[in-house]
Amino acid sequence: MDCIQALKTRRSVRAYTGEPVSRETIEDIVDCGRLAATARNLQPWEFVVVAEPAALRAIAVVTDYGGFIAQAAACIVVLCKDTKYYLEDGCNASQNILVAAWAHGLGACWVAGDKKAYAEAVRRMVGAPEGYNLVSLLAIGHPAEEPRKEKRPLAEVLHWERF
Repeated sequence: MDCIQALKTRRSVRAYTGEPVSRETIEDIVDCGRLAATARNLQPWEFVVVAEPAALRAIAVVTDYGGFIAQAAACIVVLCKDTKYYLEDGCNASQNILVAAWAHGLGACWVAGDKKAYAEAVRRMVGAPEGYNLVSLLAIGHPAEEPRKEKRPLAEVLHWERF
């Protein structure tokens, strides 16, 4: 799948078949996150791949809206050192991961991390040291659904020179 097609067709997938995803594919997806744009090239991110079913269930239980993480093949936990632009950098990496997963034929969904009450619990669950912030939880797996959510048309959101 080419980049433009992946960007234009990717949608959040919250239902998975249960089929495993190869370590090689997950590594390639995370590599795309690692290569994201980053302020001052600080690259404050760390990625923890959780694939063990009990650990996936434990993460799913503590989230507000991430119950589907329990059925994912993996959850990529995106953490960033507490730098000035950690949130922007972590979001860039997260978006790259979502698009890379789609380009590999996988579904994925972003579950919020930053500023959530469960952020500290997830940080401890994955053994991340103090000084790291949870940016996102990215459920990854083979899609068991085809979401067709429509996006607002370009003409409705694009403004030239002024709003």
